[in-house]
Amino acid sequence: MQKGGTSMKLIIAAAIVIFSVIKYFSSSEVNEITGEKQYISLTKDDEIAMGINSASQMAQEFGGLSRNAQYQELVKRVGAKVVNTSDAHKTNYPFQFYVLADNRTVNAFALPGGPIFITEALLTRLQNEDQLAGVLGHEVGHVIARHSAEQMSKQELSQGIAGAAGVAAGDANSAYYAQLVANMVNMKYGRDDELESDDLGVRFMIQAGYNPEALIGVMDILEEASGGSQVPEFQSTHPSPSNRREKIKAAIEKYKNQ
Repeated sequence: MQKGGTSMKLIIAAAIVIFSVIKYFSSSEVNEITGEKQYISLTKDDEIAMGINSASQMAQEFGGLSRNAQYQELVKRVGAKVVNTSDAHKTNYPFQFYVLADNRTVNAFALPGGPIFITEALLTRLQNEDQLAGVLGHEVGHVIARHSAEQMSKQELSQGIAGAAGVAAGDANSAYYAQLVANMVNMKYGRDDELESDDLGVRFMIQAGYNPEALIGVMDILEEASGGSQVPEFQSTHPSPSNRREKIKAAIEKYKNQ
C-alpha cells in the first residue's frame, strides 16, 4: 500500500511539473525593443490595467503624491522627453510620471504598463536633469522589457515545481526548500533585469540627448544613501553598485556611436 501511495504521489507531482512547464513555455513572444524572446502570459492590456489599478495604492504607501508642483512638472517633463525622443515611444505604453511625498526613502520604481514613481528623497539628491533622466530611463526600461510580467510567469512556474516537490515527498519541508531554491533562481533574474534596465536607460538617454555618464553618478548617490552597507550580491535582487557602474560604462560604449 505504501509503495502504491508513493507511486501515485510521483505521478501527480510529475503531472504538476509537466503542466507548469507547458503553460510557461507555451506563451512566448519577441520583445519589440529588446529583441529578446520572453515567456509571458499577460497581455500588454493586462499590464496596463494592472498598473493603473494599483498606482493609487502604491502611492499611498509612500505618503501619497508630492504637493510640490515644481517637482511634479520637472519629472513629467523629463520623463516625457525620455520616452518621446527615444525608441521607448514605439511601444505605445501610456507612461505617467509621478513624484511621491516620501522624503526619507530613496527610491524609484515602475508599475506594469507605464506608471513610474520617484520619491522626493531621491529626487532631491539628484544633482542635475541628466541624472533624473537616467533614473526615469532605467524605470522606463523595466516597463518596456516587461520585467514585472516576466517575473510573474517565472514565479508561477517555480511555484508549480515547488508544489510538485511537496506532493512527491509528502513533506511540507521539501516544498519549502524547493521554493527557497526557486526564489534564489528568480533573484538572479531580478539582478539581470536591473542590469538590462541600466542598459536600456543608457540607450534612451543617448537618444533623448542626455549625458549617459550621469547614470554612473546615480550609482554613487544610491550607494551613499545605503550607508555603504551591501548584502552579498547573490542574496540581493539588485547588483552591486560597482557591478552596475561597469555595465553602464559598457552600455555607453555600445550605444554612443549608433
